[in-house]
Amino acid sequence: MIAIGPTFRALLRNKVGALLLALQIALTMTVVVNAIHVISSRGDLMSRPSGLDEANQFYLTSTGYASNFNEALVVAEDLRQLRALPAVAGAIQTNATPLGSSGWSTGLSLSMDEQASGVGAAVYFVDETGLDTLGVKLIAGRNFRANEIGEREKNAIDWPSQIIVTEATAAGLFPDLSPAQVVGKSVYISSTSQTTIIGVIDRLQAPWNGWSGVERSMLIPQRTLFGSSRYFIRAQPGQLNQAMRAVQDHLDQHPQGRLIRNVRTMDETRARSYRDDQALQGVLWVTMTALVIITALGIIGMVSFNVNRRRKQIGTRRALGASRNDIIGYFMLENLLTTVVGLVLGSVSSILLNIWLVDTFNLPRIGWLYLPVAMLLLIVVGLLAVYGPARKAAAISPALATRQ
Repeated sequence: MIAIGPTFRALLRNKVGALLLALQIALTMTVVVNAIHVISSRGDLMSRPSGLDEANQFYLTSTGYASNFNEALVVAEDLRQLRALPAVAGAIQTNATPLGSSGWSTGLSLSMDEQASGVGAAVYFVDETGLDTLGVKLIAGRNFRANEIGEREKNAIDWPSQIIVTEATAAGLFPDLSPAQVVGKSVYISSTSQTTIIGVIDRLQAPWNGWSGVERSMLIPQRTLFGSSRYFIRAQPGQLNQAMRAVQDHLDQHPQGRLIRNVRTMDETRARSYRDDQALQGVLWVTMTALVIITALGIIGMVSFNVNRRRKQIGTRRALGASRNDIIGYFMLENLLTTVVGLVLGSVSSILLNIWLVDTFNLPRIGWLYLPVAMLLLIVVGLLAVYGPARKAAAISPALATRQ
C-alpha cells in the first residue's frame, strides 16, 4: 500500500509545479460549477410554458396604407372569414404576443393612490374568443361576452370596467385569496380607472422573457384601432402549415388597402426570444470543455515531466521490488492529492463567485449537488489523464534507469 505521507512530502519538494496545477484545477472547478449552474438556470427559464398552444399558433401584422382604409370594418371582416377557414381553430386581433419582446404594460393597484402598492402586468387586447384562440385555461370566474367588447383608439386613456387576469397577477394583488375569491374584486388600472376582475386564467406570459413579472398579464375586452393590427391565429391541431398557407392566401386575395407582414409561428418567436440564452449556453459549454481539456493536458504534462525527471528513482524502486502497479498507484496518488487541494480551493472560489453572481445578476443560489458532481468529474478527468504517463513510468526498465 502506498503511504500518503511520503507521497505528500515528495510533492512539497516540487511545490511550484504542484501549486500551479492545483490552482488550475481550482479555476476549472470554479468555472465548471458556475457555468453548469447558469446553463441549468437558463434551461429552466427557456422551458417555462407561455400558457399558449404554441405548436399550433402563429401571428401576422396587418397595416393599413390606403386613405380610405376602415380598420374596424376590415378587421371584423378579416376575422369572420379567417375563422371560417377549415384549418383555423380561432383568430383574434391583439396588440402583442407572449415572448414577442414588444407590447404594453401598466400598473394594477387596490386604490387610486399613486403611492399604493400594486403590481405591473402586461396588457393583451382580446375579444370574446380570446381565451380559446390563445389556448389559456380559465380557472375561476367567466369569459368576456360579445356585448362587452369595446373599441380603443390609439390615444385613449380610459380602461374598460371588466378585465381577466392571470393567476400570478391575482396572487400579486391578493396574496391571501384564492383565484375564485379574487373574482369580483375591484382594482385600479394606472391608479385612474376602476375595473372589476371577472375571471382568472392559469398562465399567460408577458412579451418580455427577462422581466421579473413575466407571469403577470391581464386581458382587456377591446378591439384596437391603431392603424396596424396583429392577428393571432390558432390552427386546428397538427394543421399549422395548412392554416398559415390558407390565411396568407386569403389575405393576399383580399388586400383591402393594407399590407401583410411579419408572419411568424410561436415556435419561431420562442426561439428568437431565447436566442441570447441559447448562445450563452453554447459559449459556456465550449468554455467548460476547453478548460477541462486544458486541465487534463496540464496533468499529462506535469506527470510526464516528473516521470522523465525521476527515471533513475523509478528504476531504483523497480529494482528494489516495486511492481508496475505500485509505480502507477504512486503517480495516481500524487495526482489525487494535488487534485484534492485544487478541489478544496475550487469549492471556496465557486461559492464566492456564485455569491457575486447572485448579488450582481440576481441569479438563483447554486445547488449543493453541483459541488460534489464537479469534484467527481475532475477527479475522474485527473485519474484518466495521469494513467497514460504513469503506465510509461511503470514500463521503465530497472536496469536501463540505473545506468543513467
